[in-house]
Amino acid sequence: MNLPMPVAVGIWVVIGVALLVLVLTGRRRIAARTGHLVPRPPGVPAAEDALGAVRLGPVEATYVSSTLAGDWLARVGAYGLGDRSAAEVTVLDGGIVVDRDGSPPLLVPARALHGVGTAPGMAGKYVGGSGLVVLTWSVPSDGETDATLLDTGLRPRYTADRARLVEAAGSLITPSTPSTKDTK
Repeated sequence: MNLPMPVAVGIWVVIGVALLVLVLTGRRRIAARTGHLVPRPPGVPAAEDALGAVRLGPVEATYVSSTLAGDWLARVGAYGLGDRSAAEVTVLDGGIVVDRDGSPPLLVPARALHGVGTAPGMAGKYVGGSGLVVLTWSVPSDGETDATLLDTGLRPRYTADRARLVEAAGSLITPSTPSTKDTK
């Protein structure tokens, strides 16, 4: 069937707009579904030394996403936690700061960190082997929503940084033995 060029272009534009609307609607639904389950993550303090000395970093990485702990397909869309982005990860005495491009920095307080390990993938990224560093942590209650346990996936840009990040982040857990679990 031969359609005139303006009609064909119009059809493709309508299809493109419809797909864009579907994607945006899906993102809003994910954010709404998880917004009442997950409290707002704590902000990074303005004072540079508020979190103590730097243990590692910054390390170049990709912030993959955060999911409900144990369910690596249940992406958390609220507060930009499900948005994949380039990031720099810094491990400090007081916690881990994930400085994400296009989103506010994410603070994982040391006292909220429950485990550090590696995994082959999670919602939004599968790399095989043990390519992702996974931080299991509890988002503290904000008064309206109870504390929630999350898994946050990071893919260090350089392979050598993976072990260094696991070790440094694991050293924040009391006792200082990291809970390093390989889930393949």
